[in-house]
Amino acid sequence: MHLDPDQVDYFQGQPVLAGTKVAGWAALVHSLGIKAPVRQPSCISEKYVGGSQRIDGAWRVFDKRYEVGTTVADHLTFALRHEAIDLLILKRIFEAVPASVIETIIKDTPTGTVARRIWFFYELLTGSKLDLEDAQNVAAVDALDPDRYFTSRPKLSQRHRVRDNLLGTADFCPIIRKSDKLIDFLELELAQKARDTVVKTGAQIVARAASFMLLADSRASFEIEGERPPQSRVERWGRAVLEAGKRPLNQTEIYRLHTILIGDDRFTEIGYRSDGVFLGERDFNNDPIPEFIGARHADLPTLMTGLIECNNRMRSTDIDGVLQAAAIAFGFVYIHPLADGNGRLHRCLIHHVLAERGVTPSGMLFPVSSVMLDRIEDYRDTLQAHSAPLMPFIEWNVTADQNVEVINETADLYRYFDCTAEAEFLYACVQRTVEHDLPQEIDYLKRHDAALKRIMNAVEMPDRVAQSLIIFIRQNGFKLARRRRENEFEKLTDAEVAAIEAIIRDEFEEIL
Repeated sequence: MHLDPDQVDYFQGQPVLAGTKVAGWAALVHSLGIKAPVRQPSCISEKYVGGSQRIDGAWRVFDKRYEVGTTVADHLTFALRHEAIDLLILKRIFEAVPASVIETIIKDTPTGTVARRIWFFYELLTGSKLDLEDAQNVAAVDALDPDRYFTSRPKLSQRHRVRDNLLGTADFCPIIRKSDKLIDFLELELAQKARDTVVKTGAQIVARAASFMLLADSRASFEIEGERPPQSRVERWGRAVLEAGKRPLNQTEIYRLHTILIGDDRFTEIGYRSDGVFLGERDFNNDPIPEFIGARHADLPTLMTGLIECNNRMRSTDIDGVLQAAAIAFGFVYIHPLADGNGRLHRCLIHHVLAERGVTPSGMLFPVSSVMLDRIEDYRDTLQAHSAPLMPFIEWNVTADQNVEVINETADLYRYFDCTAEAEFLYACVQRTVEHDLPQEIDYLKRHDAALKRIMNAVEMPDRVAQSLIIFIRQNGFKLARRRRENEFEKLTDAEVAAIEAIIRDEFEEIL
């Protein structure tokens, strides 16, 4: 089956570079009319390229020596050898070409590593069995190259002689590439750093630090959504988050957390939604202007079961806990299975996985929501970099109640995704927590306790009064404001005020 990559001038809104022709995923998607985004299309130059390949805008440009033929087999082989694997595109290719084409590819090189991987992926992703005898007893090959991707414990597919080392299953399977950033993050051993910090600190201070960080994370998680809930609701959600990782992640646990989050279920459906959902604005008629549309509600049971199975597969391997947390939490928020509360539950799932995998010290959580709030633009950019390219491939109508109704098959858009950028973002958040937030909180509490003790030794007063003085004086540049001096602290002498100001300055000045 032949393609015609020479006739491509524009590809998914991008002009093809002069003196090149599209190859790999881009050639297959264009020629077969596949509806899926190619996030970094490849092309082959007519000339030599220094270093064999380079990045030019949206394109990865390969040297002329990578020249490929014009068949599906040629471009599929090129993509699997030289491009990042894309399970969404791969499945759409398998659906677009006759099964006989794939059978011919495998029969031509029955012991070839690429051919057997194509065979394995075809039967895994489509659920259909090709008219082929089982593979010969040749050396098994990995489905994903462990040097390029993070993988799970392999399971041999005897029929294909391929080791299935995917992170998930056909129902839900993220991909995480071994980027330079992620390799560097892994070498930091942040979980061990957090444990070392806790071990060097007294249990009482650790418990107080954990309490403050939990409250900060709960507040930030609501603030990200633009909400200012009452303190009681923040604390209720905080208690639920603190239990993260203590129960298995399944539908029952998701429903339980959703019930705690929503509280009043009179106006919000608890559990997986039975209608469409979108993120975005509304026009003057109150009709949707979506920036992103969640998975069709009819697809939610299969997608969410796949996500839970993926989580179970990863938790039983030695894959890094932060990577697992990114795959599960971001996969959840892309599916958007709830009518409301998806963002907060998405961040709660981060805590669930980090706690269950022992990344966070016992009884503590990393306030990643606080870091995400501080880096809100980076957080939104990370989400939108994934979701925005999907929107042209989601067909939808406005419903009678001014919601959205998806009218084409879209489950695979949420089932298969590259989670590398999301993992890098989450790891950066965890790094800041471990290397900055946790030590800073502990240091503050130690200084606070030292200042409190010295103030009580200098002037006898209730703890709450001394604690108020610490807060007010720190907030006012180490001076007690005249208004407060003349009101709630009027009984203090000038000498006592000066002494207390000096104590607080001595304990806190260097951390401002």
